[in-house]
Amino acid sequence: MAPISLTVNGEHRTAETGTTGTDLFEGDRAVVAQRVNGELRDLYRELGDGDVVEGVLISEPDGLDILRHSTAHVLAQAVQAEFPEAKLGIGPPITDGFYYDFDVAEPFTPEDLKKLSKTMQRIIKEGQTFVRREVADADALTELAAEPYKCELVGLKGGAAEDAAEGASAEVGGSELTIYDNVRRDGTVAWGDLCRGPHLPSTKLIGNGFALTRSAAAYWRGSEKNPQLQRVYGTAWPTKDELKAYQERLAEAERRDHRKLGAQLDLFSFPEEVGPGLPVFHPRGAILRKEMEDYVYQRHLEEGFSYVTTPHLSKEELFHTSGHLPYYAEGMMPELDDDGQAYRVKAMNCPMHNLIFRSQQRSYRELPLRYFEFGTVYRNEKSGVLQGLTRVRMITQDDSHSYVAKEQAAGEVKHLLDFVLSLLRDFGLDDYYLELSTRDEDGDKKDKFIGTDEQWAEATAVLREVAEESGLELVPDPGGAAYYGPKISVQARDAIGRTWQMSTIQYDFNQPERFELEYQASDGSRQRPVMIHSAKFGSIERFIGVLTEHYAGAFPVWLSPVQVLGVPVAEEFLPYLEEVTAKMRALGVRTEVDASDDRFGKKIRNASTSKVPFVLIVGGDDRDAGAVSFRYRDGSQENGIPVDEAIDRVVEAIATRAQV
Repeated sequence: MAPISLTVNGEHRTAETGTTGTDLFEGDRAVVAQRVNGELRDLYRELGDGDVVEGVLISEPDGLDILRHSTAHVLAQAVQAEFPEAKLGIGPPITDGFYYDFDVAEPFTPEDLKKLSKTMQRIIKEGQTFVRREVADADALTELAAEPYKCELVGLKGGAAEDAAEGASAEVGGSELTIYDNVRRDGTVAWGDLCRGPHLPSTKLIGNGFALTRSAAAYWRGSEKNPQLQRVYGTAWPTKDELKAYQERLAEAERRDHRKLGAQLDLFSFPEEVGPGLPVFHPRGAILRKEMEDYVYQRHLEEGFSYVTTPHLSKEELFHTSGHLPYYAEGMMPELDDDGQAYRVKAMNCPMHNLIFRSQQRSYRELPLRYFEFGTVYRNEKSGVLQGLTRVRMITQDDSHSYVAKEQAAGEVKHLLDFVLSLLRDFGLDDYYLELSTRDEDGDKKDKFIGTDEQWAEATAVLREVAEESGLELVPDPGGAAYYGPKISVQARDAIGRTWQMSTIQYDFNQPERFELEYQASDGSRQRPVMIHSAKFGSIERFIGVLTEHYAGAFPVWLSPVQVLGVPVAEEFLPYLEEVTAKMRALGVRTEVDASDDRFGKKIRNASTSKVPFVLIVGGDDRDAGAVSFRYRDGSQENGIPVDEAIDRVVEAIATRAQV
């Protein structure tokens, strides 16, 4: 047989005809698949002359997806072994894990998940191989006749899959229809599933680095009109140690859950009587929110913005003009009828800012013209995606719009990005990267974006140039743009390494045209401005949720709803303590005194739970010396601090935004 020429991990090699990835990477257990000419394939597939081949490591993102999708197959095999009547839905890899949907008679219980884990372990130990075979649509429909959900997916090959159902591209996303059989060592087929692949060479590579985490209800293809299935979630990692580390991260995230801390610290709640996704802020939470609003209000003024306010609802025609109803109707609340006049609760502030710009003639001398407001908007989020403050229906944005000449656009984007990053640093978020969201260039989704190719190219080039000049990591997000233009978003990492989308900067060439916005240029001609949207917090509600988890409720002293909590050792020291805290309150320090009948030890424990930055303790020695004792959140304590010095410490910590 004639030899073939290959490029393997960047090096030229000669191999025999019939060579597979298994041959090339024999002995390297870390390689679980091959990337051939950019396409992911199973290791055992043959290579051709001229192929460029890379080994895919189990530890890299593609390798982890393959591990997790293979584990999802093992889960499905275990479910049908334990529950033979179960019908298969979709089982894709997701961030840090996988899920698989099943149509079963009864919801899965925790005991069921334990039983399924044991069955999965048995399958894994058998060392079954994942064997790919191509099938024609008609043959697949015949073979899968007992699997109605799989049959529904058969006609969705290619680009239609992901639009039809979340995760469907993992099943039928390629140009060919394939089934993967799980084959035992004796050659018998244990089980099979419609799947795009690729998969691990053997179930043994899953090892003991997996766990089933929970089950939940999920509608088939995400529609409430379809049957409700049972979704089993799991996670899988290359080693048991990595699994344990992930579980520890989850436990830490659970301890930081802003929904629990919000109740514990009495910050906010979600009363059923108000409705899902509509938070109410209690006095302490409102203080935190007001501190944020005061900060960002002043910062906007310093950065050259003018403050405006606009109504919460408008005639429906306004949102037709802006393009939101034609392109974003599903995200807006239903119309309100006022004697035949349709109104809409606003889902965005920009259309009304455009009316302010248009209210009088504008000159190039006014540009950049910058407006901002604390505008509360309302989004018709489905109840299933709501999550505490980080996904709500009521969104209060520090929303700004800059109107600039085209030649000013890059400078304004840089100005806004610098503003955003300085704000994040002031709030203790200093680990971040940028994401550039662009339109889909082809496929069905292209029609969801408006504007010419030239407009998109120009807008995208401006954002990319500014992002690259920042020196920050820049990650592409194709298809993630708003319908009216591309955007930069700042992705911030919190104290335990999780990434949150925070601030956004969007380039809009669409609305100035729709609203016929103009300014008089220096040559006397009428020109169309460019509109740049920016929300520094993103939304105040979401930002509070992220900060609560970032700080685990122990906010910096300048943000803390209660900055000083006074605790007397005994009731007789209460008058002296109240004199000290009164002096602090006169200087704007937020203080409380625990005058309850609880014992001193319990008061200290309560103070620790409340996460107040400064606990002021007063006993006999303190009173006699005109001093106080400080107890900090880490449990350390300083005694005998003169009152004036103690006040100065607190005031300075607030003024300098110290991370106490």
